[in-house]
Amino acid sequence: MTVHYHAVVWIDHREARVFHFNSTDFEKLVVHPAHPTKHIHHKANCIGSGHAAADHEYLQAVVESFADAGAVLITGPANAKTELIKHIHQHAPDRMKAIAGVETVDHPSDGSLVAHARKYFMAADRMQPQKV
Repeated sequence: MTVHYHAVVWIDHREARVFHFNSTDFEKLVVHPAHPTKHIHHKANCIGSGHAAADHEYLQAVVESFADAGAVLITGPANAKTELIKHIHQHAPDRMKAIAGVETVDHPSDGSLVAHARKYFMAADRMQPQKV
């Protein structure tokens, strides 16, 4: 695998798609939880929220999949992206410096997700201090 500085993660509770990329190419990794959760609805008169607890093994595998990236954009349609950020804060706080942003993104194709991330980092990189 070629080492790329930028990465984008799209995550939900069923899978995480991780793309390491530069301006011309990208590499894709897919991470699946060991025990995928089924969609759970809250039922009236039941104790509990009806939500499954965070799968820390899955979240750790996702963190490890972008461990060598210098800047990471985390995306996804629901709360899995915020669970990932909480996991990073608690279990890998040194990786927080690489998180460039968190955005809600529905279910894009691989190509459109990478294109969105390239555009995001093109603007974000211009905002960073320039090295002399």
